[in-house]
Amino acid sequence: MNTRVIILILAMINIAIFSGCVDTKPIDGGNATIPESTQELKKFASSYELREYLKASTGSTGVFDYAVGRGDLARAESKVVAPGAAMPQPVQAVQAPAADYSKTNIQVEGVDEADFVKNDGKYIYVLAQDKLVIVDAFPATGANILSSTMIEGRPKDIFVNGDRLIIFLEDTGTVYSIQEYDYMPRPRETMKTVAMVYDISNRKKPEEIANYSLNGNYFQSRMIGDYVYLIVKDYVYYTGDLVDMPSIMKGSVKIMAPDVYYFDNPEQNYVFHTIASINIKKTDSINAKTFMMGYSDNLYVSGNNIYITYRKNPPGRYYEVQKQEQFYAVILPQLPQDARDKINEIKNSNLDLHEKWDKISSILEETFNRMTEKEKQTYQADVQKALEEYEMKLAQEREKTVIQKIAIDKGSIEYKAKGEVQGSLLNQFSMDESGDYFRVATTSQFWTSNRNVQFNNVYVMDNDLKITGKLEKIAQDERIYSTRFIGNRLYMVTFKRMDPLFVIDLSDPNKPEVLGQLKIPGFSDYLHPYDEKHIIGVGKETAENEWGGVSIKGVKVSLFDVSDVNNPQQIDTYEIGKAGTDSEALQDHKAFLFDKNKELLVIPVREVTGEVQYESRYGMQKVWQGAYVFNITPGGFKLKGKISHFDDFEEPNYYWGSPGAVRRSLFMDDVLYTISARKVMMNNLSDISEIKSIDLPFSKNLYYEYGWK
Repeated sequence: MNTRVIILILAMINIAIFSGCVDTKPIDGGNATIPESTQELKKFASSYELREYLKASTGSTGVFDYAVGRGDLARAESKVVAPGAAMPQPVQAVQAPAADYSKTNIQVEGVDEADFVKNDGKYIYVLAQDKLVIVDAFPATGANILSSTMIEGRPKDIFVNGDRLIIFLEDTGTVYSIQEYDYMPRPRETMKTVAMVYDISNRKKPEEIANYSLNGNYFQSRMIGDYVYLIVKDYVYYTGDLVDMPSIMKGSVKIMAPDVYYFDNPEQNYVFHTIASINIKKTDSINAKTFMMGYSDNLYVSGNNIYITYRKNPPGRYYEVQKQEQFYAVILPQLPQDARDKINEIKNSNLDLHEKWDKISSILEETFNRMTEKEKQTYQADVQKALEEYEMKLAQEREKTVIQKIAIDKGSIEYKAKGEVQGSLLNQFSMDESGDYFRVATTSQFWTSNRNVQFNNVYVMDNDLKITGKLEKIAQDERIYSTRFIGNRLYMVTFKRMDPLFVIDLSDPNKPEVLGQLKIPGFSDYLHPYDEKHIIGVGKETAENEWGGVSIKGVKVSLFDVSDVNNPQQIDTYEIGKAGTDSEALQDHKAFLFDKNKELLVIPVREVTGEVQYESRYGMQKVWQGAYVFNITPGGFKLKGKISHFDDFEEPNYYWGSPGAVRRSLFMDDVLYTISARKVMMNNLSDISEIKSIDLPFSKNLYYEYGWK
């Protein structure tokens, strides 16, 4: 019986006794150690130096492809064909643009966000699969397609600035590199992101004037004034003696190898983040810097700074060191003093790892066998309690987000600071810059051997990303579904069974404070300011089910009165469809159209309209897809109408996203424009009556390749 108990204890603590394999330092708030690092920003002097750093930090000889998990991310140089000929158009006088028109729904005023649809009050620019289509859209009665330009590659997003347009796309191909002391270039597949700049002064015939390509995948982009900032991510390709360094091509000529900066802290995976700036009006040069970080997940851009965030992800040896520390820091103190002294003597000896463990295990067995049954029970309980506390500290340390701050100013790029916060960020709306302070909202979620822990936090950080104030462990056992920073207030929605809307005061950066909360059924995935006293929420309705749990129902739009911050109120709601109903606005804020002056709210909807009925031919449920158009006032919502791009029938095989599904909406004066993969439709805003419809170039075969774009 004693031997069985000993084996159980040894299995429970899962120890591995070794020493001297890496330089280590203690984890904050715990006894475990991680590989040593200074956390300072450094710059690689050469690809050789980068290669040696990877060898040291990963413990590898380098004979492997470090780009683990690339899969279809390995791509190549992009090629773009010349713009297609302009479509014949009748000669007509140039009409004045609309006096009032909508723009892309953005997070930060003055910081434009790229999308696959843009408009300037006169023309609509849309990426239709593999084409850039320019529509003369105003006035609506004479709307027509001016040009359809073929793009070879996978177009992602565009910006429009006066008579200039920039397209971001991804494409594949082959690049060649010569390994150290090799005699010829060797090919490999890779991914390239291409930035193509067009002169669109003649909308009937856009002219390509610049073509830049960068190693890696397109991440995101922003435009501030005439400067476009592009962020490209690329796994560090490291095999044999070759490290593929970031480079920038202009056409077929390599024009730049950006400096590569890094932080000598350990990561499980390294990713090059190349930040490039282009003046869209002066395309003769490009500026760029590359930062080697962990795999990023979110981005926030203000008028002055770029914030890139990623989860801490230590390499495997961190966990090996942790096993050793776990034994000496947690198990050893629970043993009698004589056993501790003997084990410490063995630990400090020159014996090899296996000899050490043989002697230590003998001492453990001898010590355990001489205990009484009561002492054994006490010992096991003390060890289990200590292990759980230790696991909790380690889990919290691993559940952290790293924030890198990079200053931008008229095309310049300069690294500023690094910070860390507990938990993970939901999306870009979990972050906000206000003056010299940066604010974030996070969800902490981690597991120990006995339980799952979940709570939420708010942190205020100074100009150097040092934490000045914090609120932790908000809404335990729930997670954040949406956040919105507005001035000195944070509106935050968490959810498990009910939807608490928290109002948090951030006026004192040293002491954030919960002012009030409202608990209602359902949750909001996106929050948008209506005015200083009201917030719009878009999410899902919920209801208790027959098993005592919570069932998700249809899409719900909500209007909250937050004038009394201590007592927020829900003024009105509107529920759309049955369970399974969804809206792209829940995941992408650019699909959300709101204008207070026009009392207008438009969201795309995929609506499940009735009971689940499977069509025998396709085996899929038919749904309605289109746009819901609301009149919205401080009193609530009123449905003005619904717009669908389907004709007499709906393809039942497109349950999740038909080519006819509305994805974006915009307005010019009193005309509402809705855009799907197949068409642009124009409706009168006063009564939602149809004015005109224009078919976009569309191919079913390309639809599967290009998704919804």
